[in-house]
Amino acid sequence: MSKRATTRASFKATPAVERPAAGAGSIPTKFREGDRVRVRRIFPLGHIRTPWYIRGCTGVIERICGAYPNPEELAYHRSGLPAQPLYRVRFLQHDVWPDYRGHATDTVDLEIYQHWLEEDQ
Repeated sequence: MSKRATTRASFKATPAVERPAAGAGSIPTKFREGDRVRVRRIFPLGHIRTPWYIRGCTGVIERICGAYPNPEELAYHRSGLPAQPLYRVRFLQHDVWPDYRGHATDTVDLEIYQHWLEEDQ
């Protein structure tokens, strides 16, 4: 086996991947970048993609990632359709972890499907 050095130039560029857009098989987006949202505080059984520790927390939509088949349905060999909008949501660390001792502006970003989000009241 060759032990030659790998350089940045030795990697071929990969084409940009287009994000799926909401279309005929997708649920329309409810939220826009900058909207304040709360993660639903529910605890259903089964395969769930939304971490337990973020449920009930409030954050801000950082971006819309596209619309994708629901992985919670795909886990059970269902179609996952209609496609669900996926958002990147930004949370302040101290809102997620009450004992967090880092900087007050530290954040954590999570990608969360729309059916887990509600408007922050």
